[in-house]
Parts: sequence; C-alpha cells; structure tokens
Amino acid sequence: MAQRIEMHICLGSSCFSRGNKDVVNFIRKYLRKNHLDDRVIFKGARCMGLCSNGPNLTINGVTIEGLSISQIENILEKELSRLL
Repeated sequence: MAQRIEMHICLGSSCFSRGNKDVVNFIRKYLRKNHLDDRVIFKGARCMGLCSNGPNLTINGVTIEGLSISQIENILEKELSRLL
C-alpha cells in the first residue's frame, strides 16, 4: 500500500484570525497540483492549544507553528517530497 501522510490544520479562532484560511487554500491547491489528494489526508482540527503561535499545522504528529503563505510551500516540499 502506498504511503500516506496525515496533516491537520488548526481551525480555532486565533489561527483563523492569523490567516489559516489562506494557508488552507494554498495547501489544497498544492495537493491538487501535485496529484497528492489521494496520498495526503488533510483535515481541519480543533484548537491545538498553541494559539499565540498560530496558524498551526500538524504533519504526521509533528506540529509546525506560525505558518505563513511565504513559508508553506517550502514546508510542503520538504515534508511531502517522499510522495512526489
């Protein structure tokens, strides 16, 4: 069976106010563009308790804090490279 990666993005109000909507949209487009929709499980999550450091993303249990559009592509390329 092909390897799958789980990603969860915090959908709490603090992360939302810090721009997680833009990050969510970018990740969705990235997964489609790279044909990873079936290999990456991407879901929203309840508050991760790291509100002052958001937006927050967890990839296979590892939390990345303070995401921004400017850095998300590099993070995805690094974390998902084994699937490409």
